[in-house]
Amino acid sequence: MTTTYQRQPTTNTNSIRQQITDTIISQLEAGAVPWHKPWRNGQTGVIRLPKNYTTGNKYRGINIILLWGAADDKEFSTQEWGTLKQWNAKKQSIRKGERGNMIMKYGIEEKEIEGELKEIPYVKRSIVFNRCQLKEYDAKTELGLTENPVDPIAAADAFVGNSKSIIDHHVGKAYFDPACDQIFMPLQECFIDTPTSTATEGYYATLLHELTHWTGYRTRLNRKFGAKEGDKDYATEELIAEFGAAFLCAELGIHMPEQSDHAGYIAYWLEVLKNNKNCLFTAASEASKAVDYLQGHQPQLQPTV
Repeated sequence: MTTTYQRQPTTNTNSIRQQITDTIISQLEAGAVPWHKPWRNGQTGVIRLPKNYTTGNKYRGINIILLWGAADDKEFSTQEWGTLKQWNAKKQSIRKGERGNMIMKYGIEEKEIEGELKEIPYVKRSIVFNRCQLKEYDAKTELGLTENPVDPIAAADAFVGNSKSIIDHHVGKAYFDPACDQIFMPLQECFIDTPTSTATEGYYATLLHELTHWTGYRTRLNRKFGAKEGDKDYATEELIAEFGAAFLCAELGIHMPEQSDHAGYIAYWLEVLKNNKNCLFTAASEASKAVDYLQGHQPQLQPTV
């Protein structure tokens, strides 16, 4: 007797991935966003012209735009800026890990040309720092931050501590800096309750997001998905950190802050996922590797007798 085998339909992996990506896209289109910054912005919301702290002169032209943009990237920026030399002359020093911001310095210098003294205009590049970047700047005092709204979660603190990552709480935003292999976090006093999460949940979700970035450093998992914002595949690294934070929050029993509406961010993720259906799968896989790496740094539980 001859046995006949019926050919089974072949699974189209690309089609399945596209379907899943389409599902995520539809959720984004409905208004679900993967991130909400759960800490307080130190600025008053009033736009003021930047000025030089030493001379008192206000910056002009393109320098206003440059410094407004730089200030927007710092949670507690003031309108006061100065060069390293100017701050040092005031017996002030720049906090470790802070980066200066470029401005254009315009001036006139006298030069002798063909025996005649002439005034020649020049443009030079200069680097300035905001007063909030000073080591002596105390955001708690300046902003009246007297209460800490973050309740310590011992399990999470121990988990992060066992990674041996270096974490600097400062007056800026949350980010991992591969240049110095350090995680920078806003002060705990700056985190706030939101309609969907507590300051505590926001703080730990943010910390675990940056800790996931930390695992990608070249001496650890050596991920290469875009070194900085705007690089190719930068979105993949951000999604890895999003998933990593979600996985770690679940592992540690921390409520992950719910998604909120942000039209610009929705549009961004929609474009990324529509153009790269593999992004979700790569990110989820790499996030699990990051979690495994961090788990490997935790002390093993001793079996009970």
